[in-house]
Amino acid sequence: MADDRNEAAAADIVTAAILVIGDEILSGRTKDKNIGYIAEYLTNIGIDVREVRVVPDVEGEIVAALNALRARYTHVLTTGGIGPTHDDITADSVAKAFGVPIDFDPRAVAILAERYGKADLNEARMRMARIPEGADLIANPVSKAPGFSIGNVHVMAGVPSIMQAMLDALAPSLARGKVMLSRSVPAGMGEGRIAKGLGAVQAEHPDVMIGSYPTYSDTTGFTTTIVLRSRDEGRLDAAEAAVRALVAALGAGS
Repeated sequence: MADDRNEAAAADIVTAAILVIGDEILSGRTKDKNIGYIAEYLTNIGIDVREVRVVPDVEGEIVAALNALRARYTHVLTTGGIGPTHDDITADSVAKAFGVPIDFDPRAVAILAERYGKADLNEARMRMARIPEGADLIANPVSKAPGFSIGNVHVMAGVPSIMQAMLDALAPSLARGKVMLSRSVPAGMGEGRIAKGLGAVQAEHPDVMIGSYPTYSDTTGFTTTIVLRSRDEGRLDAAEAAVRALVAALGAGS
């Protein structure tokens, strides 16, 4: 029976990693706006983001990261490096990671020809039509140049508005698990007061993830929000009740 429960729980969990590609992110010139958006989006549809990596526009670094992540997680979502310039090398790196050829994809060429017209479909723009062999295209309703999926790797643009549109197009095809439920309990006190009791609650409810998140303001000083997460609503209810009882008891004793 225990084995059956463990197998059912494992089937509920679908995982993902995010791979951000670009020298401009690592230099700080561009502030990433995609990681949080993707993580929240995937969490809401039943996919747990387990890892995020940021790598430069270096083929070897991209290939190594892709091969490591795609072996560990259900999905790998990449952002950046699929534009028309010389440093947009993500598509070539993905092809190398999978050991497949890359060439102009007739589907992508047709999309770009419709977007720009054949007369303006220059060499730089044609780079965006180079797709690894065997990949499926990810629609791009904003600027038309497509992303692509190959195996469990999903390659999207780095521009946030374009990435978000691509993610909307991609999401229906993604395998997903049971959605993680979340509750927040404002503690009204600093972590130091609640830490010991919170540790005891966690020990009593090991199947519920319990985290404490402190904040500070000049008017209220330190306070803490307790966040509980579980896929089982009944267990989440029980853990939340225990945390609220702890907060009430500590508050009454202040």
